[in-house]
Order: sequence, then C-alpha cells, then structure tokens
Amino acid sequence: MVGSNLFQRRKHSWPPEEYISRATLQLFDFDSAAPPEHAWRRRLDSHANILKEFSVTFREAIKMVRLGIRLWSYIREEAAYGRKAPIDPFTRESCKPSASQGVPLGGMGSGSISRGFRGEFRQWQIIPGIREASPVMANQFSIFISRDGGNKKYASVLAPGQHEGLGKQDDYGISSWGWNLSGQNSTYHALFPRAWTIYDGEPDPDLKVSCRQISPFIPHNYKDSSLPTAVFVYTLVNTGRERAKVSLLFTWANSVGGISHLSGDHVNEPFTGEDGVSGVLLHHKTAKGNPPVTFAIAACETQNVNVTILPSFGLSQGSCITAKDMWRTMVRDGQFDQGNFCSGPTMPSSVGETLCAAVSASAWVEPHGKCTVAFAVAWSSPQVKFLKGSLYYRRYTKYYGTSERAAHQLVHDALKNYKQWEEEIEKWQNPILHDERLPEWYKFTLFNELYFLVAGGTVWIDSQSPDEHTVNLPRTTRKLEEKNMRVKGRKVDYTERVEHSATFGSNQSDRAVLAGLPCKDELASTEDGNPMDFFHSVSFLDPQNEEDDVGRFLYLEGVEYIMWCTYDVHFYASFALLELFPKIELSIQRDFAKAVLSEDGRKVRFLAEGHWGIRKVRGAVPHDLGTHDPWNEMNAYNIHDTSKWKDLNPKFVLQVYRDFSATGDLAFGVDVWPSIRAAMEYMEQFDRDNDGLIENDGFPDQTYDTWTVHGISAYCGCLWLAALQAAAAMAVQIGDKDFAEWCKATFLKAKPVFEAKLWNGSYFNYDSGASSNSKSIQADQLAGQWYTASSGLPPLFDDGKIRSSLQKIYDFNVMKVRGGRMGAVNGMHPNGKVDETCMQSREIWTGVTYGVAANMILAGMEEQAFTTAEGIFLAGWSEEGYGYWFQTPEAWTIDGHFRSLIYMRPLSIWGMQWALSLPKAIMEAPHINMMDRICSSPMISWPSSNGSGVRIVAHRAGCFGGQM
Repeated sequence: MVGSNLFQRRKHSWPPEEYISRATLQLFDFDSAAPPEHAWRRRLDSHANILKEFSVTFREAIKMVRLGIRLWSYIREEAAYGRKAPIDPFTRESCKPSASQGVPLGGMGSGSISRGFRGEFRQWQIIPGIREASPVMANQFSIFISRDGGNKKYASVLAPGQHEGLGKQDDYGISSWGWNLSGQNSTYHALFPRAWTIYDGEPDPDLKVSCRQISPFIPHNYKDSSLPTAVFVYTLVNTGRERAKVSLLFTWANSVGGISHLSGDHVNEPFTGEDGVSGVLLHHKTAKGNPPVTFAIAACETQNVNVTILPSFGLSQGSCITAKDMWRTMVRDGQFDQGNFCSGPTMPSSVGETLCAAVSASAWVEPHGKCTVAFAVAWSSPQVKFLKGSLYYRRYTKYYGTSERAAHQLVHDALKNYKQWEEEIEKWQNPILHDERLPEWYKFTLFNELYFLVAGGTVWIDSQSPDEHTVNLPRTTRKLEEKNMRVKGRKVDYTERVEHSATFGSNQSDRAVLAGLPCKDELASTEDGNPMDFFHSVSFLDPQNEEDDVGRFLYLEGVEYIMWCTYDVHFYASFALLELFPKIELSIQRDFAKAVLSEDGRKVRFLAEGHWGIRKVRGAVPHDLGTHDPWNEMNAYNIHDTSKWKDLNPKFVLQVYRDFSATGDLAFGVDVWPSIRAAMEYMEQFDRDNDGLIENDGFPDQTYDTWTVHGISAYCGCLWLAALQAAAAMAVQIGDKDFAEWCKATFLKAKPVFEAKLWNGSYFNYDSGASSNSKSIQADQLAGQWYTASSGLPPLFDDGKIRSSLQKIYDFNVMKVRGGRMGAVNGMHPNGKVDETCMQSREIWTGVTYGVAANMILAGMEEQAFTTAEGIFLAGWSEEGYGYWFQTPEAWTIDGHFRSLIYMRPLSIWGMQWALSLPKAIMEAPHINMMDRICSSPMISWPSSNGSGVRIVAHRAGCFGGQM
C-alpha cells in the first residue's frame, strides 16, 4: 500500500490556474462547468506534431525477410477476398498520425468516434474492424454573438483554423466559414469519460464559454455504458455590460468517416420530440453491404433556449443550400426557419454529393448572467456484421430495440440523463482524485488510459443474435472460399504425454468423465462439418442467470493489429475490466474457457516458419477470438503456431483464478474448471525432461513474438510456477483434491529447478540457453509473481529474490534509459547496454512497464514503482513528450519512435490501482501456504467415477460458497 508521506515531495504540476485565470474559474464554479482540479490539459493553439513510427534495423530486416515475403503474399490473398489482414505493416494511412487526440465519444461496444483536443471529430470506428482516422471537418461547433445595438458581432467555428484544406477562395464549403479562433486563450482539460474546453474570451472578450463533453462510461452500469451517445453542455457567462444574443451551432455530415459521405443514397430527416429535444436524423447507407447507421444530432429547448434546425446543406456550389449559405443565415439571424421542422425527409443524396445537417440553439444572456445550452449526438447501428457472415445485435438494442431510428430516443435520453451520469462518474472517480498520497499525473492518466475501452474498436453484443436460425446454421451452409481453409477430419492428440494415473485416471475417457468433459472421440470433425460447433454446444459455460448475462464483449488488440480479445495482451489489460466491469471480464473468460475445449481442424499456414498446421488445437488457449468471424473462427494471428506458445495456457489459469478469487463467484469457478484442467494438462507435453518445468522451443513462443527463447525462461517459467500454484488453490476450493495434489507435486519439483537454472544472485536470467542474451535482464521476468500477489497467493520466491530482481530492473531497465523518463526497456544486458537482439528486446512496452510498476507496489517498492510508471507519462502524455495521449502505443524505442498506436496493453495501469487497493475478497482471504496445506480444505471432493462430475459441484455451489 502507498505510504502516507511518499509523495509529499511531488508538486501538483498541472493546476488549472496555470491555464485559466482564477476569475474565470470562479465564474464557472457551478453545474460542473469548471474543469476539475486534476486533468490532462492542453492549449488549443498547441502544435499537433506528426508522430514518428519505428523502423527495423538492417540486421532485423535480414532476419525477417522470409516472414515479410510470406506476409505480403498473405495480405494480397486476403485483399482478393475483400478482407483486411489482421496485421499489415506495409499499408500506410493517408492521414499521418499526429499528436491531436482527445477523449472519445460514446459508451462501449456500439462504435466510437474520437474527438481531438482542438475539437475535430476523428478516428471513426462505427463498422467493426474498420477505422477512418481522418477528421470530418464539417462536423463542428460554432458560435455567433451579437450585442444590444448591433455594435459588436462575432462569428467563429470553435476550433483553431489550423487544418488542411481551409482558407480556399470562392469556396462554397466549410472554408467559407469563419475560422477566427486563435486558440491562445482556449484550453482543453481531459478526465475520461469527460472533457472540458474553456474559451476564455474567445472570440468575444466579454463572453466566457465552457463546453463539457460527457459520455456514459459508468463502472458496473451495464446498460448506460453500452449507449452510443455523448452530450455537450455549453455554459455561457456574460461579463460585459450589454445583453448578448448567443447562438451555438452544431453541424454534422452524413458520414461514417473517410469518403463515405460521397457514396450516395443518404437521407436527412428533421424531428421534434418530447421534453423539448429536437434535431435531425441522418440516415446513412453504408457501403459493401454493411448494416446501415442513423445519426441523431439534437439540442434541448428550454424557457431560455430556442432550438432551430437546417435539415440539409451541401458543400459544393450545386447544392440547394450550401455551407456558405447556411453560415450567412446564422451570421444574419442567429437561427434557422421554424418551418424546417415540417420539411420531411430529404431526397436521397447523389453519388459525390455531401449531405450535412445543422442544429442551432439560441439564448439571450443578460449582463453578468449565465446560461446553459445542451447538445447531444447519438448513432444507431443495431446490427454487427462480420465479413464472413455472422450477424449479431449490439448490447444497447436490449433496451432500445433493433431499429436504426432508435438514435432519436438515444439522443433524447442522453439529454435527460446526463446529470445522473455525471453524479455516478464523480462518485467513482473522487476517492482516487482526492487521495493525496498519489501523484497527480497518475490520477488523471489512470482514468484517461481507459479511452481504449471506447476507442479500441470494442464490440458489445446482446446474447441473442438477430436470426438464431440463420446465424447458427451449420458450417456446411457457408461457402468456404479457399481450399486451404476447408475442414479436414484431423484430430490432434494432445494427451500423448506422461500420465499421472493417480491424478487423472487410467485413460482419456476416465479423465474426461472426471472433469465433466465430452471425450475427444465425440469431437471428430468432418470435411464439411463445423469444427467449432462444440464451441456453441458447451452451454454449461454460459451464465446461468439473467443478472449475470451481460452479453458478449470484444475489443481489439489494437487498431493496427485487428484481432479480437488477444489473450496474451488481455493478461495485462484485464485488470481494468475486472475492476470496473467484472461481469464483462467473466464473460470473456467464459468465451476462452469454451475455446480451450474446442478444436478447428482447418489448415493454416504459419508465416514465420512457412509450415502448415491446424487453426485451433483442443486444449490450447487461442491467441485471439478471431478477426472476420469471431467466436467461430479463432486464431486470426498466423505468424507463429500459438498452440506451441508457452504463456497462453498459464495466463488463462492465472486470470481465471484471479477473477474467481476477486469476485467470489463459485459458480463461475465451477463452470470453467474443466477448461482449467484441460489447459494445465495440455502443458505437460512441454516438460520434456520431467523436471516439472516447461521448456521453450528455440523460437519466439510467447507474447514477445520476435524474441527467441531457449530452454527454461524467466518469463514463461515464472508464469508456469504461478499457474501451478493458482490451479492448486482453485482445485482445493472447487473440491478436486487429486488435481490439487498433482499441481503441488509438480510445483515442488519445478521451483528448485527454476531457481537453480536461472537465479544468478541478483535477478533471473532471461533463459537457460547459451545465446548472447541469455543473461539479459528482462523487465517482465516476474510476471507470474505479479499475478500471484494480485490474487492473494503466497509469493513464488522469497522476498529477497523478488525485491532484488525488481531493484535490478529499476536500476538497469528503467534508470539507465534517459534517466528513467521513458519507462522500462524490455531487455538490458548486465553491462548496462540495451539488449538489441531483436526489435522487441530494445523496445519499451508501455503496458509491461505499468505491469512492472504494479509488481513493485505489491513488493513494497512504491517509490520505484511510480518513478517507473511516470516514465510512460513523461514520454507519452506530458507536454514535453512524444504526443501519444489517447493513442498510447504498444511500444516505443529509446528515441521515442512508436509501434502500434491505440493499443490494448496500457490498460494495465489498472493493475497498479489493483495493487494499491486489493479487493476485500483477496485482502481478507486466509494467507496460508497452499502448497503446505493442500489437503486441508473443507470443500467437498469431486467424485472419482461419477459422470455428472462438474455439474454436481455446480448444483451445490450455493451451499458452501461461504466457506471460500
């Protein structure tokens, strides 16, 4: 835990007073209009520099040339079928990444739109797996001000005019608007899921404006957090002596990003609704057969606020009403014709024509008076369609129905409920923000890193699909396009290994019965059969009551690595979901538990080595849940054969035990237990010398997939030891004593071997091989110990070894790289030089650094922990850094060049918060050495020959849950 005096020396380096005058802050001291004391801040006139992407060295390129050729060929094959390969390092976006990001809009899993800190709407991800990074510049807020007597008038877009394509002469589009904001007196303040933009006398020196952006990201609220909507609350304060008429304008293009606005057949439609909520629906017909989308933009009319609309305007001279005409009307009148509400739907747009809409809200603000104006945007795309045919309904349709027109009700409810959302958000955040022991940078970075759960390509579906009879058709009805993807009747026998008859029974069938599993012979696939039918048939792995059924959730490894729920990375990121949305976390674990027991015999070529194998081996934890047909076609990753990776199965066991321990959900533990046993048994094949330890196979067979490992490794070996301990502890609580005994015996045999082979007196060597980097200091060498401590289990090693290893990492991997201002480099030679064996050994991984810091906190090394993690803030988020805010990459080099922006792993900062405030269920667990007392549990034993197995325990779970 953090000591009370640890951070007294740290100053609050980003007080709002440095960005906004105290007088202005006092004017906004009501209705949450003022930015919070702790927030990430930027001035709107800050330069958004172009980010620098990493490049491989000549030596690295030579090593990877064969992989590159195969990958290039695979990318072209996928493109021939209209699909994007999950990893494509060769294609560059036309919009170069820049330091311009801000807090994204909306809840989780229904598509997202990001908003830059200068106000542009960008990073469109409405369609799963497709990202349009460029801003849609017609989407803007603008302001028009006139004073009594008409002597003073101001009109400006509320964004600095520093964008490409502006300033054209004789333009009928958005260049004709007034881009008059310099931004030098305007500031942005981000504390996800909210953001504040303060216009301190811009464009009118006597008008102070606060815009507060609110999205419904509310921990433990599984309804509102799924809603695709956001609210913008403008607070106006007139400091002048004259009454001011202020009109705010919200414009929106009928577009899902990119050039989609030009595809034609789009329709806009005005609407008036209850409670004064009025606006425009923008019906968008997506390309390539993707489900349609309807946007709604609206404002709330009150006694003081008048709302008018313009259902349609265009950006070219041939439009009936041009953007230039619209702007002139607002400058002249400050509003639109009331008759526009009765105009009905527009004619469908033509190909090449851009269809836009506008909502205006006008109010008189008295001298020294205040006024509040609220806008909202919502988007409704109820169906999710993946490229290989599967259709699902999004989570929010459970509450709003399955019509695109639900956008109308969504925008209404957002404007009516946003104050309640803010109360819940503040109740969640305030205990951390007010904790004086914590450094300020950590407080707001902790919340801001959560941006990924919205902007990371998340998909959240309802449990029921649109057409069960269609979606769940046997695979025989789906045409497989490639011959090499056809199902072969091949089975992979993962049980050919050393048998432990006392633990598992005398044969495969007995073991399956004991674990409550179907025998492998029952799972044979056929030439045209669906190899994943078993995945859908294990219904006992689904939540057994409606309260726990929160649908199914996907999130991408990263927007450049398009794979859903990449599991070796989820290992780090999952702390955020477990802390904030534990039912989603358990849902993901149930999906992977199903996957462990399934097999997909279709042939896949693995690109690193060029050999062929099967897509999914039964007993192996998949790398990911797929790309173009998640849940049905897993392991989209095809660089290596991940059925031979050594970290995935232990990570599954560790995550499940942590989640089981933290939630106290015994029914969950019982349901996934067969998969835990299968995952552990599968790993026995990698213990080739029967010393209890798994060995790596001389290729990058773990999450560091360019970093070769030989023999016993610190990373995978430590994960294996931790998994043995976790599986033993869980077996005791579930009642499988025989399996607990096997785990104990294996652990007691493996641990001394691990220490003898790798411990060198101050840290654990990278591996037991004889390569030039075998003695490297790996930052992530104690990942297994991190999970052990996070789950309330006894330490794997004595405290001296743990603290010595972490101190070595701190002294070398952290402090020897730019004085600790970059994070922890993955590999460091004991002579103090960065390990440049491969691309990844020389990189700094942001999420791994947060994980190392969490491990340090758990070891009582708080000061080293926060210095380590602060390097990520300084390099990525600070004003002096490289500009990676709200797009934290997987990695950067010591010169700050990034790899893979908007990445999942940095969510591991919530592993630090987990370490700082371990859940009650873990803190109050009896701290005993499970290996010494493996038989002392009062839990019931599993029957040794009863075929009902797991179901008996599940039935009785409620009777002995209090004994955990």
